[in-house]
Order: sequence, then structure tokens, then C-alpha cells
Amino acid sequence: MLKTMPLPRLFTTEYRTLSRSGVRLIFVERIADVAYNEIVEIIAPDGDVRIGQVLEVDKQRCMVRIFLGTSGLDLERTRIRFTGDVARLGVSLSMLGRVLNGSGQPIDGGPPIIPERSLDINGLPINPSMRTHPSEFIQTGVSAIDGLNTLTRGQKLPIFSGAGLPANELAAQIASHARVVGGNKTGESEGEGSEPFAVVFAAIGITQRETSFFMDQFRASDAMDRTVLFVNRADDPSIERLLTPRAALTVAEYLAFTHHRHVLIILTDMTNYCEALREIAAASEEVPGRRGYPGYMYSDLASLYERSGRIHGNPGSVTQLVILTMPDDDITHPIPDLTGYITEGQIVLSRDLHRKGISPPIDVLPSLSRLMNEGIGTGKTRADHRSVADQLYALYAEGRDLRRLVAIIGEAALSSEDRRVLNFARRFEEIFIGQGVVNREIVETLDQAWELLSPMPVELLKRIPKEFTEQYHKHKT
Repeated sequence: MLKTMPLPRLFTTEYRTLSRSGVRLIFVERIADVAYNEIVEIIAPDGDVRIGQVLEVDKQRCMVRIFLGTSGLDLERTRIRFTGDVARLGVSLSMLGRVLNGSGQPIDGGPPIIPERSLDINGLPINPSMRTHPSEFIQTGVSAIDGLNTLTRGQKLPIFSGAGLPANELAAQIASHARVVGGNKTGESEGEGSEPFAVVFAAIGITQRETSFFMDQFRASDAMDRTVLFVNRADDPSIERLLTPRAALTVAEYLAFTHHRHVLIILTDMTNYCEALREIAAASEEVPGRRGYPGYMYSDLASLYERSGRIHGNPGSVTQLVILTMPDDDITHPIPDLTGYITEGQIVLSRDLHRKGISPPIDVLPSLSRLMNEGIGTGKTRADHRSVADQLYALYAEGRDLRRLVAIIGEAALSSEDRRVLNFARRFEEIFIGQGVVNREIVETLDQAWELLSPMPVELLKRIPKEFTEQYHKHKT
């Protein structure tokens, strides 16, 4: 759980120099030797001890945010104790299979976590010279991702959703089905070539209904034994929403770089995190930036997203799948806009596909994985992967254009070739994208793509080399 280390000083100084307080903030005067981000213990008049963190230091004055609020505190009788350390999380391999709250405390009725190490929740930056470029495939079981926007180990890839779209359902599906090729679904070794895999799932600011959904989904699947689930509810203190992704990333780094596992960390919903960031910034009377969000939101998000990656000489990896809800479906909103700058692509959910009953409603045309080429091909997925993906994109884009044309001139004015492409676009959405909750292996995804291409004459498959059409294409009239 989130805690501080024992006080490193030979004696402890307590301050009773509170000058004023807000909803979650207190100001302490005449301080000495206080550092930014230092953890603070606040002793209320009734003896209750609360944890806080130094947000700002100015000569002999500092501002402290309190994780559980200032209710019941008295400016004259409240005591402040500075610990001299940062926020830390006790981590252990026994966290696998457990459900924790946003600050790392068990809420599943199980025994307390006995920590093996106590780590700074802010993490340690990876030396750029020691980073290994992401280049290996992670299978999510979702064809629209595996086939067309492939996720690689060590990558950070966001999913842009809209209010009411099934982003949480997609997140739970990926968490249940994801694995590294060569490993197995339980994360346990099955022999040579098998690699251990784990999932860290952090749900931020979710409702009670969403909490029940996630817990039921994970307990019903066979993935819970390799999963650490962090749950921060909407009625939890907003400050805890800032801790939840950091605590989850700390566990992911520990599993990856200490126990050499391939870890997929899923953060949902980062919009709730940014709203909490804006709330805390407003309470701190900071100068607002775009749409009221703090000007440092870019660097704050980067401090989370950049904790993914691989380290040279270490077999473990941290891969991030970040889910956020775009306010008003606006992809230019500061949250998706800044996220897109930091991460390596995006998966976009479509409201139109959702209305058609396509599940998951992934719009593949605006979606992109910038590291896809590094994780596919011979020895990773299959040699025909890149060319097949290009052909699917080309035909689907052409089919979408033809739909707009049909709305003007009618389908009867189309040529037979145009009708074939239009039919392909419909079947592509219904069969390839709309797979439902089925878990597809990458070979099944590629075979399904060739099945969709089978009605197309080989001369129309201009993006696929002849060697692959001869091997896989079976033309059906």
C-alpha cells in the first residue's frame, strides 16, 4: 500500500504554524528543509493521522495537499510533520490476482500485501542509451488492432473513445485475451519459447456499476491470476486519481524489470485523471491553460506515458494501452491532443459503427500504430501481414468513398467492380471489425482477411505481392 519510509532524521520537528486551509490544501509558515513532493503527516486534533504532499515551496512557506481533505482540522491545534521522503508503494509478486484501491490497499477481502520492496511511485527515468526499441508483437485478440494497428512490446498506444461507447468493455476484453506470442494465457511457463506475461489494470474515477463490471469480468475469466487490478471509484478523493496510475505503473515496472515479465498496463479513463488534475490546479489557484487545464498537463501526462518501454539486457517490458473519453467527441480537445503528441499512434472508436451494432466499434481509417512495422512480419506474425493490411485499408477506404457517392447517385449507377468493393466494405465491418468478444489468434485474423479478399479478382489486389496471392488467395466468384 501507499506509505512513507521511516523518518530518516534523528529527531522530528512538528509545526503548528498553519496560516490557512482550503478544501484539500493547507499552508504552513516558517518552515525549514522542506522539499517539493515530500510526503507530510498531518495530525488532527483528535489524533487522526492523514497523509499529504508538498505541492509548492516558497522560502519559509509551503503549500500541502491532503489526500483525504481538511475536514475536522483546526489551524491552531493541527500539527504538521515532514517525513523527508517521497510517496512509496510496497510491491510484491503476491499482488498478482489481487484487487487494490487507487493507493494500493487491498479491497478484495484478502490478506494484506507483504511488500518485498518499497518503491517511489514516481518511478525512475529509463536512461535513453539503455532503451531498446519496441520490436516484438503483443496479441490482443482483437483483429482490428492485431491485424491493422499492431501493438508492440514497450509501446504506448491510446484508445480514443466517446461518451457512451464501449471502451471499458474493449479494455476488459483486451486484458482477458492479451498475451505475448510464445507465451500462454496464464503467464506460466509451458516450455521453451514461452514467456511470462502479466496485466496491470487501473480503473480511474469509475462508477459503482463499472466497478462491478470489471471485477465480474476478471473473476469470470482465466486471466485474474496474472492480473493486478487497481480500482479508484468516482466517490473516492480526487487526489487519489492522481496516485492511481502512478501506483499501477510502479507495480508494472516492478513485475517487468525485477521479475522479467512482459507487462501490459491498461489505464482507463485518463480523462478522469485530467479532470482531477484540473480540479487540484484550480484549488491551488494556479494560472489555467487551455480550457482551464493546467499548463503543465503535457509534462504531467508525459511523466506517465514515458514509463513504458524496454531496457537493454532486461527481458521484461512495460506496454501501455491508455483509454480516454474525448469530451464532445472532439479529437482536438487538449486531453486527446496532448496524448497523441506523446504516444505512438491511436485507436479511435466510432459512434457510427456503434449505432450499426459493430462491436468493438473501431474505426480503422483514422487509427494508427506508428510501431506496427517493427512488430510484424516473418518470425513475428506472418510474412504477408503488412501487404494484407495495406490491401484491407485501401479497399475499405474506397468502399467508404463509394457510400458517399451512392447517397448522391444511387447504387444502380455503380459498376460491377464498384459494387464488389462496396460489398467488401460492408462485410469487412460486420466480420473483420465486428468480431464481438471472440478471441482471435493472429493467424486467424490474417486468414479471415484472406477470406474477405477471396471474392476480389487477383488483379484488384494491387498492394499484395504475387507470391502471397499465389499462396493464400482463393478467388470466389
